[in-house]
Amino acid sequence: MSMRAINPESLGEPRGYANGVLAEAGGRLLFIAGQVAWDQQQRIVADDLVEQFDRALANVITVVTEAGGHAEQIARLIIYVTDKDEYRARMKEIGERYRARMGKHFPAMILVEVAGLLEDRAKIEIEGIAVL
Repeated sequence: MSMRAINPESLGEPRGYANGVLAEAGGRLLFIAGQVAWDQQQRIVADDLVEQFDRALANVITVVTEAGGHAEQIARLIIYVTDKDEYRARMKEIGERYRARMGKHFPAMILVEVAGLLEDRAKIEIEGIAVL
């Protein structure tokens, strides 16, 4: 299975994501439910946005690993935040945490600001699709 980023020149160079991801046929699709910054006891690990981002992304990767895949096989991430201004203000720190877990693999991504998440303390939730 192989994946390749699709980034048309007419859209400009994306920073930290791919405009599209082309996956060759023959792979299995893994749909990853929204993950918050839960630990094994389903408690939010911290109130800090960057810590929550790191744990939520780790939880996404854990699901992929459990299915027999690797982080580099994630084709799409949907990130929900309760405060896009806080996310923007902390993008450098979030980017550092992202690269520590995903390296230079940038799937197709979207960031959506929402009024709230099911877990009251959650500031971020991440769902995804992987091609294994």
